[in-house]
Amino acid sequence: MKKTTRYIASFLAGAMMLGSLTACGKEASVGSDGSGKTETFVITLYPDVAPITCENFESLVSDGFYDGLTFHRVVDNFMAQGGDPNGNGTGGSAENIKGEFSGNGVTNNLSHQRGVVSMARSQDPDSASSQFFICYTDCSFLDGQYASFGEVTEGMEVIDSFLQVERTYGGDGAISAPTSPIKIASAEMIEDDSDGNPRVQFTMNEIPVAKK
Repeated sequence: MKKTTRYIASFLAGAMMLGSLTACGKEASVGSDGSGKTETFVITLYPDVAPITCENFESLVSDGFYDGLTFHRVVDNFMAQGGDPNGNGTGGSAENIKGEFSGNGVTNNLSHQRGVVSMARSQDPDSASSQFFICYTDCSFLDGQYASFGEVTEGMEVIDSFLQVERTYGGDGAISAPTSPIKIASAEMIEDDSDGNPRVQFTMNEIPVAKK
């Protein structure tokens, strides 16, 4: 299927401009404890909410698709987006999947709140492939238009640290493009949670936080 060329539809442009702040100064790769070690976060998947999306995500993780990719778009008071092999929002995996959200005829009751993970797409509702985003705050205005499928259940502070990376203007017109790569070292399936939900652990390379 044809790869999409833009993810997160154009009507979100105004929202993406909210609260843009840029860190400045010399960069320093640091861990959560200031040691420079790699950091991890865990995404719990909810197949009962979005089975097609979860199956696709698990398959990509198991194939090592996300290893070495980046979070190429980070917007204050909105979200962090990654999973593009091109690293600029134009790429994806080999196949697109059905958009599992109400606007596309699929019931999905997982609201876009802080920590919720959802699929990026173009204006075509069935154009999602590998790119995903993690909400920083209440993004419920996305409900019904994007396929939420999981949430960060451990390590949200790692996602928060992306906001400390120096950024410049991106193609979305916002201060969103990291000037140094926020790179995923690896993503792997780990033991299911106590409710039987699949879990993915992302290990990040040193995050290039800017000194103030």
